Amino acid sequence: MSESGPAIRNLQADGAQYSPPAAFAAAARIHDRSVVEQADADPIAWWEDQARRLAWDTPWTRALDDDDAPFYRWFTGGTLNIAANCLDRHLAERGDKVAIHWEGEPGDTVTLTYRDLHARVCRFANALTDLGVGVGGRVAIYMGMVPELPIAMLACARLGAAHTVVFGGFSGEALGERMVDFGASVLITQDEGWRGGKTIPLKGNADEALDRAPGVRHSVVVCRTDGDINWTPGRDQWFHDLEAAASPEHVAQPMDAEQMLFALYTSGSTGKPKGIVHTSGGYLTGVASTHANVFDLRDDDVYWCAADIGWITGHSYIVYGPLANGATSVMYEGAPGYPGQDRLWDIASRYGVTILYLAPTAIRMFMKWGDQEPAGHDLSRIRLLGSVGEPINPEAWEWYRTHIGGGAAPIVDTWWQTETGSIIVSPLPGLDTLKPGSAGKTLPGLRAEILGEDGNPVPAGEGGYLVLSHPWPSMLRTLLDDDERYVSTYWDRFPGKYLAGDGCRQDADGDLWLLGRIDDVMNVSGHRLSTIEIESALVDHPAVAEAAVIGRSDPVTGEAIAAFVTLRDGFEGDAILIAELRDHVAIRIGAIAKPKSIVFTPDLPKTRSGKIMRRLLRDVSEQRNLGDVTTLANEEVVAAISETAETMRASED
Repeated sequence: MSESGPAIRNLQADGAQYSPPAAFAAAARIHDRSVVEQADADPIAWWEDQARRLAWDTPWTRALDDDDAPFYRWFTGGTLNIAANCLDRHLAERGDKVAIHWEGEPGDTVTLTYRDLHARVCRFANALTDLGVGVGGRVAIYMGMVPELPIAMLACARLGAAHTVVFGGFSGEALGERMVDFGASVLITQDEGWRGGKTIPLKGNADEALDRAPGVRHSVVVCRTDGDINWTPGRDQWFHDLEAAASPEHVAQPMDAEQMLFALYTSGSTGKPKGIVHTSGGYLTGVASTHANVFDLRDDDVYWCAADIGWITGHSYIVYGPLANGATSVMYEGAPGYPGQDRLWDIASRYGVTILYLAPTAIRMFMKWGDQEPAGHDLSRIRLLGSVGEPINPEAWEWYRTHIGGGAAPIVDTWWQTETGSIIVSPLPGLDTLKPGSAGKTLPGLRAEILGEDGNPVPAGEGGYLVLSHPWPSMLRTLLDDDERYVSTYWDRFPGKYLAGDGCRQDADGDLWLLGRIDDVMNVSGHRLSTIEIESALVDHPAVAEAAVIGRSDPVTGEAIAAFVTLRDGFEGDAILIAELRDHVAIRIGAIAKPKSIVFTPDLPKTRSGKIMRRLLRDVSEQRNLGDVTTLANEEVVAAISETAETMRASED
């Protein structure tokens, strides 16, 4: 994306393209282009049809209420219960079907059928009722990936109480801030969690948070490790004691379609987390529809989204979407490389996973660990692969298809956000041609545009701002207690259109190529360059396992391109390779995109969910105070990168 619109060459303009295998396409849920055309012609009718896949207690009187735009409402007048849609309605035909195969990091397992899960959710809903939680209540959840996490979420939904799940990697201070902002009266946590063979002091962090959140009256604790923890009588109670004492009988009550289901906090440009508000009927319609159609769900599939429920991916595609569709899912507690680097492939093989949904960061990590790890396990049942979280570079896409998908499984590279609630851009695997590095087209019933600075659509091949030009059911309704920020953040820039905050370009076929966050688009000598595109070019080099690119201030060009590179085994970082990589980027994109500096590092700073913390790399480059790094999965790597800052400056022309 540039001020005047000069095209930066599309990395995959002449690259590989893959049509869906004929047998796959013939059996796919959507294999007829007319379905998409009808949905695009009348999005509201499409979403009404998708909503009818759910069980409604009262039908809606108006599908889309846009009288107070951009505060849109969906399925006005309709009532339903989220937990009943995820559990009760399956009992007659799928009661004995496995809902969740859970595996703990130490190797312990739990199998929950839909009947089992229903009973446990009912018990815990009754327990929460005894703690004073009811319709409109607020519950905070701070846990690892244990079965009690979805049980707690569904129990809240059953009662019409809103939940906020705070990722288990956050500090006590961050948890406390979110609980206060949310107005929680109950916290559900656990004694400790497992990660990489070590215990995480969740209860200890929660105790610190509770000191900051006097409005939280009850702390319910799951016993996971039986480690030593502090205990406050009258406030702290064991999850298992409450569950055992409660009745397994509970009648789910209908809730208004616009009843708040949850708020999920995400980073904001001001530094204050934003509470993204999602409601019930529209959200469940969106996640159930996209889960079924994007992953081409079949009744005998074993589906695994290897994300964390603490983020939106886990809400939508571990809990609510799969359970609404009556799917069988795998859920894993721990680190993907513990105790061996083949743990993920071992789990996929043992449970017969057929659909696997991973982040590009994880895929690149597996690439670095070597082809031999997946090769040692039977992954032949995998028929579909998914990617989520950030744009996937073409080399990782090809590796994923070849080594995990057996060279045949289609890959759905999905783009969406916490704010969108469900997938917005993705190939339909039985219909669309797949292009490594492209997220494909918007899904049925959704509309997107690529706009320039002036608000007008840009020509094919040029970068611009990705906007969604028609409301959709799973969209956020507002920011918690901050309607003004909601409007200014998402709707003021292009009135009537949702600003996604991502740069994007559309090719001649109408496929979308995400360029990363707007603030991850660098302005170098007046040219706007995508960090994602440069990262893809670097990873395309055979020596590079992973790369992160940031813009740092430069007195001549405004911003200079700084690259941080992790090498594959067998390669040594030296001045010769730096020059080779810079030239490689110039060949792939253009001389303007050559990194001014390249730093070799054994790893990149990442959160526990696997996202690269580019902010810390900017701080290293600008020689700023790094601040709190405790939420990183590998905080020691920051010190190592800081020590090589002089290498960065020494490598400059």
